[in-house]
Amino acid sequence: MSTDVNKPHNFLRTIIERDLEAGTTAGRTWGGSPGDAAHHAAGTADPARIRTRFPPEPNGYLHIGHAKSICLNFGLAADYGGICHLRFDDTNPEKEEQEFVDAIKDMVQWLGWRWEHAGHTHLYQASDYFGFMYRAAEALIEDGLAYVDEQSAEAMRLNRGDFTTPGTNSPFRDRSAAENLVRFREMRAGQHPDGAMVLRAKIDMASPNINLRDPALYRIKHAEHHATGNTWCIYPMYTFAHPIEDALERITHSICTLEFEDQRPFYDWLLGHLARLGLLAQPLPHQYEFGRLNLSYVVTSKRKLKALVDEGHVKGWDDPRMPTLVGLRRRGYTPESIRAMVEGTGVTKSNSWLDYSVLEGCLRADLEGRAPRAMAVLDPLKLELTNFAEVFGSADFRDPCHAPAHPHHPELGERQFSFGRELWIERDDFAEVPPKGYHRLYPGNKVRLKAGHVIECTGCTKNDAGEIVSVQATVVPDTKSGTPGADAIKVKGVITWVAAHEAVPAELRLFDRLFTEPQPDGGGKDFLQALNPNSLRVVQGFVEPALASAAAASHWQFERHGYFVADRIDHHAPSQAGRAVFNRTTTLKDTWAAPR
Repeated sequence: MSTDVNKPHNFLRTIIERDLEAGTTAGRTWGGSPGDAAHHAAGTADPARIRTRFPPEPNGYLHIGHAKSICLNFGLAADYGGICHLRFDDTNPEKEEQEFVDAIKDMVQWLGWRWEHAGHTHLYQASDYFGFMYRAAEALIEDGLAYVDEQSAEAMRLNRGDFTTPGTNSPFRDRSAAENLVRFREMRAGQHPDGAMVLRAKIDMASPNINLRDPALYRIKHAEHHATGNTWCIYPMYTFAHPIEDALERITHSICTLEFEDQRPFYDWLLGHLARLGLLAQPLPHQYEFGRLNLSYVVTSKRKLKALVDEGHVKGWDDPRMPTLVGLRRRGYTPESIRAMVEGTGVTKSNSWLDYSVLEGCLRADLEGRAPRAMAVLDPLKLELTNFAEVFGSADFRDPCHAPAHPHHPELGERQFSFGRELWIERDDFAEVPPKGYHRLYPGNKVRLKAGHVIECTGCTKNDAGEIVSVQATVVPDTKSGTPGADAIKVKGVITWVAAHEAVPAELRLFDRLFTEPQPDGGGKDFLQALNPNSLRVVQGFVEPALASAAAASHWQFERHGYFVADRIDHHAPSQAGRAVFNRTTTLKDTWAAPR
């Protein structure tokens, strides 16, 4: 049974618990290397009650949709005394790179998962098994279950038929096993160019499931592989490789998204025949499908994400506006918030759409209890306290102030800053002619400077263009926060501030949703037409002095403005002249509205 009874139940948990109770997964062995022919014979009883896997293709960066599969596969294994493998399905050498392998490993670890168990590392790649896959292909040929097809790609496409028309047998389908074996070995030896021929399974060209109409198993690709170099010039198709990988790794529950449901009959056909031929051991893995998670206001197609990068609409795969996990991390999303979102959406047999605000809500729930507070001014306006010297005895006096690092966690201590004659306030905290219900600064009104004194506005100064360049006010004596006189004067407005003499200049990157429409590419639309022109606004502001030493990737709540993170790359970087750089992860409340 599950080790965590508080987790919500779903159909996958029901299946796993049923299998464990029935002993369906019992009798498996584990030993040697999964790609080794002697693997099962040399093995001992599998120490894992179940085995799952996360099998990305290393041809791009993981995105938010992958997070559900990662958390589901690793989470189920953890809950049921099992092991989850991280496996790279590297069967397409033209699109795969070591850069993507490293990035995927980094993101799985960032989300909090590990593939080590009891001193063993369960990190695999399809290319580990290329030798076995080739032997399996030859076995299918010898058994009359596969043949080499020399039709052109266009002819194969036309002869495949469609959902209303059965396919047509290839003219090469009835070759003898000996002839097919010769041709296949010629493919392996590099005697034919790319596209000249493919190895196909011999199943049923009239099957109502088009995936069973003699699917391709191997194709010729004279391309260097990032792991195997030029050892191979033929590569297995994903649909052929993936079931074999599962079986060799003794996966018990092969959990994937719904688009692979129609591939399950071939998955079972292939493994059943290879087991019959003595190449695979029982019990065989079984595939189960769940509904994928779709998030509104994003696109997750690798092709479209690549277009955003290549065409300069964003500044890279880790741009904080991107739905990639590296982008979300740089934006300031936490692993805990993403895992909470995934768990909160549940697991069903149908695809679902989740509004982006749910992800933002999970982040707020995570950071509210632990992000230290600080004051920041995003649109600075100078505030001059004209009676400062009179009240404090000197224009250069620095009045020490303090505030809790977190209002609900006194153990985190207090942050220290000081009050001086000139301060920075938000520009919209002053109105020369206030609108109805406005409780901030305007001539004749009093407000409290948070953790500081009560002040009374006396006016403002404008430049020749009529723009307000500074505001004047007087300090009301004996009203400092935390002193006996703090409540002597009642005010309706409290504003944040940073003293000019110790303000830390900062670049503040205000990120918003990348698209203005919930489904930017829905209905065949050009997703680029839905780009949000206001997805990034960069301002130069000030933060309180404690943030001068803020570490890269540290999280903060800037009071009144939202949750921010010190940029993990640019914060205090030499390339940015050492200045502080903070990204707004999300606002304090969900106030988003699409630009008009």
